[in-house]
Amino acid sequence: MLQDGGDIALGAQDNIPLLRYTDDAVSMPLQCGTQWDALAHIFYRGKMYNGHGLDRVTSTGATVNSIDRIADGVVGRGVLLDIPRHRGLSWLEAGDSIDDIELAECAAAQGVEIRSGDIVLVRTGQIAQVRSTGSWGQYDSGPAPGLGVSAAHWFASNEIAALATDTWGAEVLPNDIPGVFQPLHLILLVNAGMTIGEIFDLEGLAVACQEEGRYDFFFSAPPLPITGAVGSPINPLAVF
Repeated sequence: MLQDGGDIALGAQDNIPLLRYTDDAVSMPLQCGTQWDALAHIFYRGKMYNGHGLDRVTSTGATVNSIDRIADGVVGRGVLLDIPRHRGLSWLEAGDSIDDIELAECAAAQGVEIRSGDIVLVRTGQIAQVRSTGSWGQYDSGPAPGLGVSAAHWFASNEIAALATDTWGAEVLPNDIPGVFQPLHLILLVNAGMTIGEIFDLEGLAVACQEEGRYDFFFSAPPLPITGAVGSPINPLAVF
């Protein structure tokens, strides 16, 4: 808090005629909560999306592919793929991988048609799992369920605009390609230019989709227009 009730009571604002106020500030890593990765977030062999080099991200931020470039976007048709429900489970366990075949099967089972430009949200149930234990445990960077590298085939062939999951890193951990950390990020962010989101709380949405009997909706999740940033916190909204 920059100004609170105590400041008012002590007369810190007595120079202002009649009106009194409270104010606050926040300092945070931009990717510590529900967030989008910018295309400048990941490099492969010194290059990010569209072949831009390391010199394009300095201590003053990214000069290309920064998150503010999509600040007026990430709005459109959203689709939830509820993988635990498809498997008849409450949640997936750490290390459980989701491949391209299962993504297609889940969409078909839910009766939802995938279209070019969709924003696809993939539920693993890990948020429900940590809530059930009352502890975050190893949620941050630890073993997790998630997307396997073969999922790239499905996202690319369906021309998905953006994807997000309810886990820390979107991908299954441990990763399913030996010797490569987060291979799906390399494929989709660096090569395909596909926006990736993480740490989405999809539990309420999963309940709403089941109750409504539909798994598509209007979805809005624009990032904050932070100049040169390589990620941004968001407050995503699904509207039926």
